[in-house]
Amino acid sequence: MAVNKEYNAEQIQVLEGLEAVRKRPGMYIGSTGTKGLHHLVWEVVDNSIDEFLAGYGDKIEVSIEQGDIVTVRDYGRGIPVDIHPKKGLPAAQLVLTTLHAGGKFDGGGYKVSGGLHGVGISVVNALSEWLELEIHRGGYIYRQSYKQGIPVSKFKKGERTKETGTQIRFKADKEIFDKIDYKFDTLSTRLQESAFLNKNLKLVLTDNREDKQNEVEYCYSGGLEAFVKHLNESQTSLVDDIVYIEEEVDDTYVEVAFQYNKSYNESIYTFANNINTHDGGYHLTGFKAAITKAFNNYAKDNNLLKKKDPSLTGRDLREGLTAVVSVKLTEPQFEGQTKTKLGNSEIRSIVEKVVYDFLGYYLDTNPKLAKAVVEKALEAVRARKASKKARELARRKGILNNNSLPGKLSDCSSRKPEECELYLVEGDSAGGSAKQGRNREFQAILPLKGKIMNVERARLNKILKNTEIASVVTALGAGIGEEFDIEKLRYHKIVIMTDADVDGAHICTLILTLFYRYMPQLIEEGHVYIAQPPLYKVKYGKKEKYLYSDVQLKEHLKGKDRSRVTIQRYKGLGEMNPEQLWDTTMDPKNRKLQKIEVEDEIMADDIFNRLMGSKARLRREFIMKNANLADNIDI
Repeated sequence: MAVNKEYNAEQIQVLEGLEAVRKRPGMYIGSTGTKGLHHLVWEVVDNSIDEFLAGYGDKIEVSIEQGDIVTVRDYGRGIPVDIHPKKGLPAAQLVLTTLHAGGKFDGGGYKVSGGLHGVGISVVNALSEWLELEIHRGGYIYRQSYKQGIPVSKFKKGERTKETGTQIRFKADKEIFDKIDYKFDTLSTRLQESAFLNKNLKLVLTDNREDKQNEVEYCYSGGLEAFVKHLNESQTSLVDDIVYIEEEVDDTYVEVAFQYNKSYNESIYTFANNINTHDGGYHLTGFKAAITKAFNNYAKDNNLLKKKDPSLTGRDLREGLTAVVSVKLTEPQFEGQTKTKLGNSEIRSIVEKVVYDFLGYYLDTNPKLAKAVVEKALEAVRARKASKKARELARRKGILNNNSLPGKLSDCSSRKPEECELYLVEGDSAGGSAKQGRNREFQAILPLKGKIMNVERARLNKILKNTEIASVVTALGAGIGEEFDIEKLRYHKIVIMTDADVDGAHICTLILTLFYRYMPQLIEEGHVYIAQPPLYKVKYGKKEKYLYSDVQLKEHLKGKDRSRVTIQRYKGLGEMNPEQLWDTTMDPKNRKLQKIEVEDEIMADDIFNRLMGSKARLRREFIMKNANLADNIDI
């Protein structure tokens, strides 16, 4: 990308003030939960990455201090410090206190940028209990402090320095966020992702919190090739080749990498100006069209398709595909404030032409890859036809019929989906207690016998033959796979209720894999929960108390005469009578439910691949790495 040398106060364009941010934070960062909290860090880091893209500074340091204080330091040019010609204030102060104030609107300060186009850093400032700004520029250090977005000190010129860059140090406001606790793995995964997307940019993450000391450093010269290799680590590759495409068309930079594996899943990740466009957009459409056209043309030109074979569909050709599509453009148009979909229509033809032209040559010179992909796609065609027959059979049996219900389901009396809850319960014993203890008005119970099939290693035609999965699909009433229709969902709250042991955790993971792979909208739209039954019932004298963790038990026993304490450890839900199960786990007034959300789709996909895929080595590594986080394991 071209380097922009000019960056001063005149290039800071001011559009509006900061008033609404603290009143409606969700509009700017998505939520006030964990996702929104981490979004603050992304906004500051994205600004630093914009400096790297402009040609300045190849290192960004992120640290978490005690008290969940975050510092982000880059070595770019530093935010301009001169007085803005129209506003009469230091440019840096305008950037920190005014929405839509930044160097990204007229193309002068930045040719390519991510973040929220000047919204980001001011929103971070507004939603922080306090923020400290430090700028190294022009041979001096400049500082200013803020509280809840308001300056509490003057913008001051300090001591001399030979360095350049910007440092932002902030503490998220507890008045805004539900809980302030940064997750090292979440930050690490995102920073690694940014390193993959920006060749030769070094990103360092340090955690200095008590008992959480950790440090990682990421820098990749291979770019998206290294990214795809990392994504496919948990898979068995179809062919070792990673296809890499890089080209600049006018002011648009296109970078693509992909590799095929032997799984049945399609994993395509798209980015625009380093922003993860979760909902795709025209760059995704162009890539898919190029893949479909290029492989079909190769198959026809090389007589790989028989007369009876139809043209291969895009879905068939993308089975087992892992790809990353990254575009950088000067005027990106995103749908929605959180930028999940790229709306520049012209990008479709650019990406399609770049990828198709490259593949036209590449496939002719790499016939091993081309033939392997076409052969796998033909297998997918046969499997698709088998799945169609399986769906038709399942429909005749009532599995996919919205009007039928599985025999072992104890339904609720309400017919309003928004009021109804479905409990997926491990075992007939716990199912019996749940049926007796529930509120029949809005709570339905579906007991599951044993462990359902691991859908990560099977196609849909095999999955539909599994009795327990068929019961779940029938009960939900919304179908499965490409026929899934969220509008037909019978229950808007689906609660997985399993024992608090290893088998219970495995069953829960199998159910989540089913939802994630074949009914992802259930998770995306917030319908899936995990019940949190108590681990202990503690009786002290005549008083009884339910406790949900070893930490709670330890705290509860402090100062008590142990000879008067009776502790009951629940090994399974079946040990509770109906009244206890209702009081502790099913009563909306008392129960604890854990909502299932996807914080990072790449990390989530990787975890499912590692835990549920065919490589035992990766599961073992995952267990060893996270063993210290496990508790409540029966030995």
